[in-house]
Amino acid sequence: AQTHPDIEHLIIDGGSTDQTLALVQSHGTHVAHVISERDRGIYDAMNKGLALATGEVVGFLNSDDIFANTQVIERVAKAMRVPGVDACYGDLAFVDQDNMSRVVRYWKPGAHIKGACARGWVPPHPTFYARRRAYEQHGGFDLSFPMAGDFEMGLRLLDVAGLNAVYIPALLVRMRTGGASNGGLSSVIRNNRETSRACVKHGFPGGVRFLAHRLFCKLPELFRRRT
Repeated sequence: AQTHPDIEHLIIDGGSTDQTLALVQSHGTHVAHVISERDRGIYDAMNKGLALATGEVVGFLNSDDIFANTQVIERVAKAMRVPGVDACYGDLAFVDQDNMSRVVRYWKPGAHIKGACARGWVPPHPTFYARRRAYEQHGGFDLSFPMAGDFEMGLRLLDVAGLNAVYIPALLVRMRTGGASNGGLSSVIRNNRETSRACVKHGFPGGVRFLAHRLFCKLPELFRRRT
């Protein structure tokens, strides 16, 4: 439904047994490639997509997420046309599983400042778009971080590699609650342990101080509601 005329759709399915493949087949020529097979998790699937992608800019939309409107990719393309821009991202709304118009949390990340990821900040991954060459130069998702692979990638691309990422001040994606990264207290604990480990991997402190600052960064979104 996106209005942008040049989108390469890559469907990476984990061997599901529902009607996913029938739905994909019904869209025919809109889909460039389809893979349906068992994988080693979300980030393994994303790496498969990266390996197939031929477009200049790459983004990921998970099966429980939807674009906020039909002009999202138009806005992404406009942001990426600016010389010197390597990546972009925008706002993310966490919505009720059964009522996608009801916003549970609203994530407004603001502009990236160098070093922010190492202090707990990260762009909302479902809204994040980067040039394909950035992944070719700096690698795909690290599968040793099954819960926080998106954080490790953001840290690696923005704080370590120094990519220039611009903020689009608009809602880009609605994300249903209940996914792998927001599935309860145990998921939160595992995710925080992995984010801290990612910092240490790249030479940043991590630890209690990092986790405290990460929680501080999340407080505004926990109390923000928008429709």
